[in-house]
Amino acid sequence: MKEYFATSRAESRLGRSGKRLSAISAESIENESFMCHHSSLHDKMASRGKQETTKLKQNLEEQLDRLMQQLSDLEECKSDLEPEEYEETKSETVEQLKEFQENLTKMLQGNLSLVDELNSMQLAIQAAISDAFKTPEVIRLFAKKQPGQLRTRLADINRDEKIGKISKELAVQQSVEILTALKKLGESLTPAEEAYLQQNSSSSLKAFEKVSSDIGSGEQVLAVAGSQVAKATK
Repeated sequence: MKEYFATSRAESRLGRSGKRLSAISAESIENESFMCHHSSLHDKMASRGKQETTKLKQNLEEQLDRLMQQLSDLEECKSDLEPEEYEETKSETVEQLKEFQENLTKMLQGNLSLVDELNSMQLAIQAAISDAFKTPEVIRLFAKKQPGQLRTRLADINRDEKIGKISKELAVQQSVEILTALKKLGESLTPAEEAYLQQNSSSSLKAFEKVSSDIGSGEQVLAVAGSQVAKATK
């Protein structure tokens, strides 16, 4: 009889333990299911955010391409235009660039991840507005972070100067712009390139270099871009 009751109590304890284990297992499964759902939701949100950022960047690049094409077309037609007409058209395009920069600055406020993504575009536009950069194609490649294509263009300029296709003055101007853009994109310059840059930089380019030389974070890029646009629009 004692053995029977002992066995019954043991079975009862095992039954209660089994229920507790089942409850714990069920809770663990629910927690795991929640974590999986939360992780999946987070991944979907991150993916959606990345897609929206990519689309926004593409739209901004298209707008900048259009403005750079306007400047490029204007330079090609310069000889066919009256000086006043040329200056007026260029001024209108620069005003559009200022508006573009101002709207971009407002758009990026509070979104530092996007600022870091588009900091080169901010600087490229400012270089154009301040007249530090005069070559639309260099500005475009700078904005799109294309160091490889900038290097290719630099080699083309050196070749064209040697064969007399472009003047030395134009070659120097564009080479300095490219070297400055490469430096801003974090590319290493050779000692000879550094010396060439120092020797041939214009006053406007040196001023641009000065205001942007210590920019590291997205916040700083945004602050400088905003202040420079404010000065330019006064």
